[in-house]
Amino acid sequence: MTELRHYTQYDTRLAAYAVVVRDSADGGEVLLALWNEDGDRKRWTLPGGGVELAETPEEGVVREVKEETGYDVELDGLLGIETDVIPPEGRRRDTDRPFKAVRVFYAAHTVGGELADEVDGTTDEARWISLIDVPTLSRVSMIDTGLRFRSARN
Repeated sequence: MTELRHYTQYDTRLAAYAVVVRDSADGGEVLLALWNEDGDRKRWTLPGGGVELAETPEEGVVREVKEETGYDVELDGLLGIETDVIPPEGRRRDTDRPFKAVRVFYAAHTVGGELADEVDGTTDEARWISLIDVPTLSRVSMIDTGLRFRSARN
């Protein structure tokens, strides 16, 4: 039996997310998805997620946005990269290895498709939400990070 070797002392996950904003009467709306993998607590997140082994981050985010929202998107450029380290006791699975999340954020715009909720995935609902309402949402911090990256770019 071949032994699996760990070349690092931690686990890593590469994920890519889209910041999709459109103009509206109240100053703009952002495309969000309702994340369902945080126990009983559902929170809004940016559409996106884990990049598959054979994908580039760009391919991964386009695929994830389609799966989670029903929209086809084109990327408008890299906004930024965020890393986060989660100690073993903070992980969802029993392990003695820390976890390093690497999140890549892209600006994007819709080019096709129509709003649809993901079925049997990590999100339950997709919705355009007013930028004014974002601070009142139960949300993951990466929404704030993505919008901050977007503001710094504009």
